[in-house]
Parts: sequence; C-alpha cells; structure tokens
Amino acid sequence: MSEWWRGGVIYQVYPRSFCDSDGDGVGDLPGIVSRLDYLADLGVDGVWVSPFFKSPMRDFGYDISDYCDVDPTFGTLADFDALLAGAHEHDLKLVIDQVYSHTSDQHPWFKESRSSRDNPKADWYVWADARPDGGPPNNWISLFGGQAWSWDSRRRQYYMHNFLSEQPDLNFHNPAVREAILNVARFWLARGVDGFRLDVANFYFCDPQLRSNPPKSEHGGFARPYWHQRHLHDRSQPENLDFMSELRSEVDRHGELMTVAEIGSDSYIARSIEYTEPGRLHTAYNFMLLENGPLTAALIRDALESWTSETAWPSWSFSNHDVLRSRTRWGGEDAGDAFAQLLMGLLLCLRGTIFIYQGEELGLPQADVPFERLQDPEGIRFWPDSLGRDGCRTPIPWQGDQPNAGFSATEPWLPVDRRHHALAVDRQESDPVSTLAHTRRFVAFRKAHPALRLGSITFIDAPEPILAFRREDKDSGEMLLCLFNLGSAEQRFTLPTGTWTDCDYGMPGRVESGDAILPPWGGLVVRG
Repeated sequence: MSEWWRGGVIYQVYPRSFCDSDGDGVGDLPGIVSRLDYLADLGVDGVWVSPFFKSPMRDFGYDISDYCDVDPTFGTLADFDALLAGAHEHDLKLVIDQVYSHTSDQHPWFKESRSSRDNPKADWYVWADARPDGGPPNNWISLFGGQAWSWDSRRRQYYMHNFLSEQPDLNFHNPAVREAILNVARFWLARGVDGFRLDVANFYFCDPQLRSNPPKSEHGGFARPYWHQRHLHDRSQPENLDFMSELRSEVDRHGELMTVAEIGSDSYIARSIEYTEPGRLHTAYNFMLLENGPLTAALIRDALESWTSETAWPSWSFSNHDVLRSRTRWGGEDAGDAFAQLLMGLLLCLRGTIFIYQGEELGLPQADVPFERLQDPEGIRFWPDSLGRDGCRTPIPWQGDQPNAGFSATEPWLPVDRRHHALAVDRQESDPVSTLAHTRRFVAFRKAHPALRLGSITFIDAPEPILAFRREDKDSGEMLLCLFNLGSAEQRFTLPTGTWTDCDYGMPGRVESGDAILPPWGGLVVRG
C-alpha cells in the first residue's frame, strides 16, 4: 500500500477555535464537518485534529478524563464517526491526537490510584515518598513552572506531573498501564482513524530511580526554571523507544496508517531521528523551526542538513497551537502578506511531511489577547514575561463583516483579533493574490512534483539572506532548484551552469540573463 503520509501535507485543526456549529462560542466536531469542503479545496492529504476527548479542560483537552469518549463541548462519538466518514468521502485522511504521557486528575484511573497505596491501580502513576525533610523526592521541574511533584494528603505521597498538577504522569514501567494505553489505541483504530499524533512522545517513561537532573553547564539567564536543567532522567528514557515499537506494531495491524511524534528535547534532530528509525514511528516533528529564530537561511539549512538518517523520515512545521504564529515570530508585528506567502512557499518545498497549522493558509498574525481574556494556564502563570499560547489559538475568521468574524453567533472563548477580520476566508476566496489562493497553489504545486514530495534535498552555498537548495527525484528524473529571498531587499543569484526553466511557482521571482531575480520576500523554483 502507498505510504500516503510520506511527503504529504497535513492540516492541523485546533477544534475549540476552528468552527462553532451550535453557537456556544466553542468550536466542535460538527463545525469541522461543515468545513470539510474548505479543507479538501486546500488540497491537503489529511487533517490532524487536536484533542476532543472528555476533559475538565484545565489544559483545554490535553488533560483527559476519558480517552474513549468525546467531551460534550465538542459533540458525541456519533459526531466523531460522522467526521471520520466525511473526511474519507472528501479523500482526506484523519489523524487524531493521543495524549498518553499523563491523564487528568479527574480520570477514574487516578481517582482510584490516589485512594490508597494498595488498590489495584496504586502503581499506575508515578508516586514517591517525601524526603526526610518533607520535600519532594528530587529536583524535577514542571514545564508550567514550579516543582514537578504535588503532595497528595490521602496517600501521603508525592505524585509526578511534567505539566499542571492536574495532569499526573502515568507510570509506564507498569505493564498494566502500557496495556491500558494500547487498548485506547485499539479503540480508535477499530473506529477507522488513519493515524495518531503522539503528544510529548518522549515523556512517557521517567527514571525508575527518580534521580535528580544535573544543572546545565551554561548560565544563559533562562526565562523559566525548567530550562536550567539537563533533562536526563525525567524524559527520553531508553524504555520509551521499546514502547514506540510496540505501539507501531499495533498500528501496523490496521493497514497503511501513520504515527507522528511530537518531540520535546534539547537534541532536536537527533532525538527525532531516534524515534523514527525503522520499527519505531513513521515520522516525528520537533521544535527546531517552531521556537528558534530569527529566520535565516542558516537556520533552515542547519535543520534540514542535521537530518542525516537515510531511513528515518522527518516532518516540519512553522506554527502550531503551542508557539507564536510564524508570521509574527519571524516577521514581527509589521510583517506583510508577502512574508506570510514566503513562509508557506518555503515550507511546502522542504523535504519531509509538512504540517500546516490552521490559519497559516490565511497568513494570520499572532492575535493580541488582553490579560483579562487569557485562558492558557501557562500564559497566566508566566505573565507578563509571556502571554502564553492563547494568541495562536484564537478563532478562525470565516466572514470578515460578521460579529466574531463568523466563527460563532456568540462571544467566543477567545476574542477574534480585529486584524483577522480583513484576512477572513470570505475576503480571500475571491482574491487571486491572497495568501489563501497562494497556499492552494503551493500545495497543488508540491503534489504535482515528485521531487518536492519525495526527492532528496541538497543545499547550495549562497549569501544571506538567500536560501538555495536542489530537490531531486531519481525515479522520475526530476530536478528542481528552489530559491528564496528571506530579506527585505531585492537579491540576485547566479544560477548554476545549465538550462533552467521557470516553473511558474507563483511567487514574485524571475530568471534574467542567467540570474535569478528575487524580490523582497520572493521565491523562485526552476527546473533543470
């Protein structure tokens, strides 16, 4: 069977903010169904839907209280089945989030586990006695600030949580836990999903000896305590890789599906390769191009050239629900549509599987969410140093002249940025030079060229801010030269000796007397 995901384009839906079908201010599964025509028109191969499972919503769905049911906020299991069927009718694959590292503290498993030290699920979570001085067992830090341990007065022990205290970590050293998680996977595989996105996939196991992490040797004035440690013992344990293989075997029994890991690690590329070598997961993405900046040719080249494995397959994204939108993060508050289109064109020329976050196809900037409207517990905790993740999670603008940009008939859970009205879908649909129109063209261009979808990538030396690379597919014999100007001034690049044909890529670049002329934020693809 065809490896549909290899080199494919997958669109991430954050359901709370995609489309509200019932007017309660929160997006839902029927809302996604109502927009399947839109997703199909983008030309993407599949859709990844962020968590929609039962949850107290302390972390907006990443704190799950029932892995095998839909939260009423989003609909019902019947609504999910309708979404799955509708996606397949539109020739779209459907990939769903799976959050295995931790549950909600309202999950029945945790309620039973915390009830005593000798119940059947007593060892399903990471519990530890206090030190003689009453403190936690080690120095591990939560990503959301403070200790990664909370005291439970019923068990008179600490439990571990890499994130919120309401998100206790499962104990994957317990075979019963691993089997329970595999049963969750089997539940959704039996319903017919096309794959899983695995949240914090390298966080499942921790050191069974609970050894403290050493400090980082450098002293960089890190903004958060978490980054002061070398995370040797609270994540990326060798046992984690064995479970990836076990999960992959289970997935492979159900056909040509995909598994994509989210990897959080200081060793961005090396860790991603480790998780996607043969027999493990199909692919993985990391935060190298989601967190770092500024945007330079060196940054992109370093990320892609660091992926040295011949057998592991990469994935890339510039934005998602956890980071500043790339238009603002790399371009600043004044970045224009040309910059947004440059980013989309560049992303869709990279080697790997491509993930487009909802709103990127519209060129949305990071939304301005005032403090009093913040919802993200991370943003509230670290304000004013960080406004958290709410600014990239605001509703999609569908109709520019409607209240709430047509997302909802009532005030949505997060406000719609006033700038987003002008970028609404209905405003861009009829504009042939809009970012939406360019995105559709770029996706179609990628699908039409095997060198872009499946070919190798070789970088060519060029002065900043020019990024130059070849994409070549041996089976078809196609060779493309991709050129991008990551700067605000026109650039001229002398093409290698040979005959080059402009591929009409849709960006403002041209060939002139053997040179590529690249306008500000322009790009060009030529065929050799």
